[in-house]
Amino acid sequence: MSIVLIVLGFILNIVGIIGCIIPILPGPVLNFAALILLQFTVTPHPFSTLFLITMGLLAVGISLLDNILPLMGAKLYGATKYGIVGALIGMIIGLILFPPFGLIIGTMGGAIIGEYIGGKKGGQALKSGIGSFLMSLLAIILKLTASLVMMFYFIKIIF
Repeated sequence: MSIVLIVLGFILNIVGIIGCIIPILPGPVLNFAALILLQFTVTPHPFSTLFLITMGLLAVGISLLDNILPLMGAKLYGATKYGIVGALIGMIIGLILFPPFGLIIGTMGGAIIGEYIGGKKGGQALKSGIGSFLMSLLAIILKLTASLVMMFYFIKIIF
């Protein structure tokens, strides 16, 4: 049984890393699930309660930031309400129509279109779109970093 759980943990880790790029999959949460599986597979338990709580909070926090950062980026780069609403609508449409990269492109495009609707001209609208794009990239980097750290601890315990 423990071999099956360890193999399942490896699969969760691989899918978790893929999930950092493909927005439909909750990457860090899957990597955390692999740590939990390992906790119940290996005796004595390899991780402290504090470690697991920290990793769990990290996984949930980064997963939430993944949706918030692109909108914050648009706002930081001068987006109005039109740009924020456009970024949100673009994020949803992009995710549905063009996964996995539609989320990033949709957010950026939605912010630009929203700003045009709100009356901003080319350069100002583009600046808002670039802000959402940059923060989307930051979110991917944060997810990958957290997932790789959790995967490192998983592999470290196994080997």
